[in-house]
Amino acid sequence: MKKWFSNNKLSVAGIIIGTIAGFMYWKFVGCNFGSCLITSKPINSSIYGALIGGLLASLFQAKNKKVNNDI
Repeated sequence: MKKWFSNNKLSVAGIIIGTIAGFMYWKFVGCNFGSCLITSKPINSSIYGALIGGLLASLFQAKNKKVNNDI
């Protein structure tokens, strides 16, 4: 578990920041009539923010590449 967390801490930070940003978007911008799918409920907006935050943060994560020298 510690190894997984140390390898993915940037993605976890992105998920946490995205969740907070999604909730803040719902709180301050939101949807006036409740007909918006993403921003009508705080849980929807938070999950969407977490997804986007995790994906964006994983773009900047270094990848471990294995080199095959058996050729």
